[in-house]
Amino acid sequence: MEPVRVVDLGEVAPVRSQAVYHAVAYAMDEGTPDTVLLVTSSQPYVSIGYHQDAAREVDLEFCAAHGLPVVRREVGGGAVYLDRNQVFCQWIFQRQHLPARLEERFSLYVLPLVATYRRLGIDAYHRPVNDIQVAGRKIGGTGAASIGRSEVMVGSLMFDFDHELMARVLRVPSEKMRDKVVQGIRDYITTMRRELGDVPDRQQVLAVYLEETARALGRPLQPGQLTEREWEAAAELEERFSSEEWLHQKGGLRASGAVKIHADVHVAEATYKAPGGLVRATARIREGRIDDVSLSGDFTVLPAWAIGAIEQALRGLPLREDVLRQRVADVYRALAVEAPGLAPEDLTQALVALRGTVEGTP
Repeated sequence: MEPVRVVDLGEVAPVRSQAVYHAVAYAMDEGTPDTVLLVTSSQPYVSIGYHQDAAREVDLEFCAAHGLPVVRREVGGGAVYLDRNQVFCQWIFQRQHLPARLEERFSLYVLPLVATYRRLGIDAYHRPVNDIQVAGRKIGGTGAASIGRSEVMVGSLMFDFDHELMARVLRVPSEKMRDKVVQGIRDYITTMRRELGDVPDRQQVLAVYLEETARALGRPLQPGQLTEREWEAAAELEERFSSEEWLHQKGGLRASGAVKIHADVHVAEATYKAPGGLVRATARIREGRIDDVSLSGDFTVLPAWAIGAIEQALRGLPLREDVLRQRVADVYRALAVEAPGLAPEDLTQALVALRGTVEGTP
């Protein structure tokens, strides 16, 4: 078997910590080796998922006032506060070298992470679809994307975590709710420090992780460097990821509940908790039909642009459950959509809930 290239970039700027694995994916050709990147951010920042609305999910004013960059990634999932206490483990592999089914890719990817924690004395386990837990507490989530000819898997080793700051960067409607968020994070997020009483040596942990990665893949690992082409791609992506346009790309419709524009037009919002994550539907409803719609949330969907295709396909449809379910299912089938824990029925329920918000508007 050909060896897997390992590139340990150490500490890099926040935007580079996200751009670099995208760059390897976009630059990948048939001669590019499967690659494992190890990256740590040199300073704190907030990362949001590809399908999220930045202004709705994150307190952007607080982040700006406290020097916290906000970076949108091309991988799904939710908003998360990140700093030097996590080491990102990023896989960028030729598509044919990983399992075809997304659930199986997640299972393979988490194997070395779980094994590393267990060798440290932490009783971690895989909680499908893509979480790693210890006694019911999350010690890591994972994400996936298909970029170019590659499959990308991302996650991290959690040495420590700032619960209060994570809760503070999120946009919530009240301080009472924020207090509940802080308590929830404390109760249901754990780290190496919490489980072991101290933070283990990073290099020793990474050495264990690489041993377990080689074991899981059944392939040798070989230290390497990024190519000039990959660094050029990273520079271009850093510029894009730093732009306001990229950050706010899902921010076109903003509403809470429903707002009456006139007798026949409302802007409405509804949420639905699917097994694969929260779904938020924001739409303009005209005479009982979807005039425009935006779907966002902390789910994972491949291909990433499938959500945009679904949004387009829904325009003009009445808010009838059977019609909406059939149209979403048709797009899933036509695009071979992979969305762990997010079935057509889940998107349908988020859309149907819009009707209740409109009907309840005076």
